[in-house]
Amino acid sequence: MRLLEEKIKTDGKVISKDVLKVDSFLNHQIDPDLMLEIGKEFAKIFANEEITKIVTIESSGIAPAVMTGLQLNVPVIFARKQKSLTLYESLLTTTVHSFTKKETNDISISKKYLDENDKILIIDDFLANGEAALGLVDLVQQANAQVAGIGIVIEKSFQPGAQKLKDLGLRVESLARIESLANGVVTFISEKVEELI
Repeated sequence: MRLLEEKIKTDGKVISKDVLKVDSFLNHQIDPDLMLEIGKEFAKIFANEEITKIVTIESSGIAPAVMTGLQLNVPVIFARKQKSLTLYESLLTTTVHSFTKKETNDISISKKYLDENDKILIIDDFLANGEAALGLVDLVQQANAQVAGIGIVIEKSFQPGAQKLKDLGLRVESLARIESLANGVVTFISEKVEELI
């Protein structure tokens, strides 16, 4: 997705060879126009999957997931990291390790929002080692629902997450695929493909 790649180039900040900061438009301050375009793109990609619900994880996955849900006209459920006084009965729960935050959290979704009739689209902001996506897949499978696909806003293709998910037979569609963050420069896989043509 060209628009997203351009935004990453202009507003993203490379922190290290493994970490890209996009808090000015995706995971702290949100660019609503960009999120709308991301939602439209995911809706187009997964249009034939008969999605019934979208599942994401708080908090950075919520904006792209909601915009996708708006386009597909389906509800969006987000897995909670923090226990809530109102979220206490019949929970689906799993454990997820965050690469960026270097912390492990239990994440939960109420069983009443997922069942065996659901075809789920998982949406998340980043894919690095795949832990968040695998955790969401686990929650969906605990509910006996079907994972129809996984939509990722930014994939760090030099890390193993996408391949882990594909090895499980899951459809992974990433809007921006980063080949490298070496020397403080973002290089996209799409740029490498264009060089070969």
